[in-house]
Amino acid sequence: MIAATGVSWRYGANPVIDGVSVTARPGRVLGLIGPNGSGKTTLLRLLYGALRGRTGQVVVDGDDLTGLPARETARRLAVVVQEAGGDNALTVAELVLLGRGPHLSTFQRTGRADHDIAARCLARVGAAHLGARSFASLSGGERQRVLIARALAQQATHLLLDEPTNHLDIRYQHEILRLVRDLGTCSIVVLHDLNLAARYCDDLVLLGQGGVVAAGSVDDVLRPPVLEPVYGIGIRRVELDGTIHLLFHPIDQPAEERIAA
Repeated sequence: MIAATGVSWRYGANPVIDGVSVTARPGRVLGLIGPNGSGKTTLLRLLYGALRGRTGQVVVDGDDLTGLPARETARRLAVVVQEAGGDNALTVAELVLLGRGPHLSTFQRTGRADHDIAARCLARVGAAHLGARSFASLSGGERQRVLIARALAQQATHLLLDEPTNHLDIRYQHEILRLVRDLGTCSIVVLHDLNLAARYCDDLVLLGQGGVVAAGSVDDVLRPPVLEPVYGIGIRRVELDGTIHLLFHPIDQPAEERIAA
């Protein structure tokens, strides 16, 4: 479990996250949603320790994150971020193998078991055929899958992902998020697409204007009266085969036009 209490962050004089508290529970996928600039990525960085706020506390399985050694943190938290550079000279197989680092002692070399784990993780994200390729030569979607494979190879108990569906086509958007859901770990994922959040998240935190606007189950958060003031757009909610789907329209669009669409 990851629990943040009263965390804050500001850039200069501008508060981005102000006294936010969230909890990600074991075996569940928590989605961080909200419009651009609402602080989703900033909050995620606070949750895995890339940013250290002046207020509040982040606790991982009962331990204060600031007190955990780096190696122990890496055994508990695997992170996939958007800004990973594409100029890496490593091959894909070598990059994924780096995920085994937290499980090795200082001078220990990777062994056959580590290579097998890395290969299985590449296969799980549909990238086994890329092993010999240079990471720098990959497309954006291919890089994203490889970075997720590296996180899986880390075998951490918590997985945190910042917009993992960026640059992916529709098929892999669903395959990656289904994979995250099926892992059964405590996962936190930043998402822009509310329909993907509806399908693959268990719990949601809706951010807006530096704070938590709503938090709870998908059913509780993804309601037009909750979402419309935050996103500034009209929303119609329908349910199909037990899954929530959201349809969007300009707020001033006449009802008959929305129905016809």
